[in-house]
Amino acid sequence: MLNSLFSNVTSNLDLLSFGICTLVAIISGFFIALTHKYTSKYSKGYLTTISLLPFLVQIVITLVNGNLGTGIAIMGAFSLVKFRSIPGTAKEILSVFFAMTVGLAVGTGFVGIACLITIVGCLFLLLYNKITLFEKDSREKMLKIEIPEDLDYTGVFQEEFDKYTTKANLVKSKTIDMGSMYELTYIVTLKDIKEEKKFIDDLRVKNGNLKIMISQSMEEWNL
Repeated sequence: MLNSLFSNVTSNLDLLSFGICTLVAIISGFFIALTHKYTSKYSKGYLTTISLLPFLVQIVITLVNGNLGTGIAIMGAFSLVKFRSIPGTAKEILSVFFAMTVGLAVGTGFVGIACLITIVGCLFLLLYNKITLFEKDSREKMLKIEIPEDLDYTGVFQEEFDKYTTKANLVKSKTIDMGSMYELTYIVTLKDIKEEKKFIDDLRVKNGNLKIMISQSMEEWNL
């Protein structure tokens, strides 16, 4: 069951084996995309890409099998494609590698292994999405505060931090608006999540009612 369907190189590949591999790659890609949909943020274009990626990788590997010249040509093509890619989240990168792994397995004829990888991988993605073991403390926030350039930010908010947080670390400071203001970025852990508004209101007194942003989303932590 776990043996390769291909006993020889591509030139001897029969249509039935190729059809089976193609069908498995498409079905596996569909389930990987479906799993990503239920475990992470997504767009229709990304899910379409993930669902077809195993099929495309399978075609590439099948064509390269036993042909050094074709392999070198495809490697050069992929080196151009990577420059058109954009950074993604950890889950998006994981889904891409997941789909490519399945495509590689199918492309080399290991259909049984590809099905096993798909089933086990999807189950573990769903499982890890449900458990809270790796989740961050909901009280941990990213805090961005704008202050005037003439305000010494060293310890200026210490009183508020002592009152509302158990931990507050300054992780970044930079000038904005042509140097007329500073933007401070803190990672804070609130004592009581219900007092978030009071915390912001007290900070506004110190920063002259300039912009304050508090967020928990990891995607917004542009540090």
